[in-house]
Amino acid sequence: MKKHRLTGLWLFCFSVWSVGCCLISAAEEVGEDRQYFNEKEVPEDLRDLRNIQKALQETLPQARAATVSIDLGGGSGSGVIVSGKGLVLTAAHVSAGVGKEMTVIMEDGTKYKAVSLGLVASTDAAMVQIMEEGVFPYVELDRGDSASLGDWVYALGHSGGFEKERGVGVRIGRLVRMAEQTINSDCNLIGGDSGGPLFNMKGQLIGIHSRVGASLEQNMHVPLREFLKNWDAMLAKEFVGKGPFAQEAVAFLGVSTEDREEGGVVIKEVGDKTPAADAGLQEGDVILMLNGNELDGAEQFSASLKGFKPGQKVKLKILRDDKEQEVEVELGEK
Repeated sequence: MKKHRLTGLWLFCFSVWSVGCCLISAAEEVGEDRQYFNEKEVPEDLRDLRNIQKALQETLPQARAATVSIDLGGGSGSGVIVSGKGLVLTAAHVSAGVGKEMTVIMEDGTKYKAVSLGLVASTDAAMVQIMEEGVFPYVELDRGDSASLGDWVYALGHSGGFEKERGVGVRIGRLVRMAEQTINSDCNLIGGDSGGPLFNMKGQLIGIHSRVGASLEQNMHVPLREFLKNWDAMLAKEFVGKGPFAQEAVAFLGVSTEDREEGGVVIKEVGDKTPAADAGLQEGDVILMLNGNELDGAEQFSASLKGFKPGQKVKLKILRDDKEQEVEVELGEK
């Protein structure tokens, strides 16, 4: 009887120990619901620190591989690849417009030609597409918008510009402020990090670096929900909203004109190295029609051009030496 009692007590203790181990294991496991260390104000012991370290080590290689430098030829920022076909998320003030050509640089120095897609001028969200073929490393998105105040996070970016020997900079911290269109972390950011990714400790993208200030309080990120809300519009190369982060490009022809009594406008001057010059327009030409619409003065002509975007082609009916002819012009950017 005594032996059975001891055996039963041992089995009970073993069961309690086993359940406890399972609970601890489940709580520590990266990727299972909310990670337990996010619930603590500060790490309480070495185990907490080791689990934070483990989460970072397990997710960092993929995150670094997908974090890119964006070279605009005179300035640079960062971005992160979010699809195997080379779709990049970055900041609107990094892409600086729609349809702009740029170079995406991988951490190993490999360069790819890319073009900016759409952007949201009010919140600093933007997309860039790598134009060359390849299978690119990419990161998972936190589509559930699961980030909470106090969560452990880490920031990546090509701080100060691309440097192959250094690679991608890694900064770990916590979320210290949550707002509708911005989130703040205490990860240290500097110039060149703009457009780079902010991850939770599961390696999921939760935001993009936007404002990089002189103090940690000024460092802000665009939450991923702002990208998801405007995803289709950005893919469609739309310039969404108005705001401080990007100015919509104005179509540019490169001529000065004056009114003509018989209708149309007379070209007074053609700028050097302008779309008008490239199309062969000359001083003294009379522009009668724009895309089939008759012109009634220089003011109306100028207003009509504002309805087009850089890169669009327009057809002009002109009068030269008493002969009408059509000229196609690809508009530039002012």
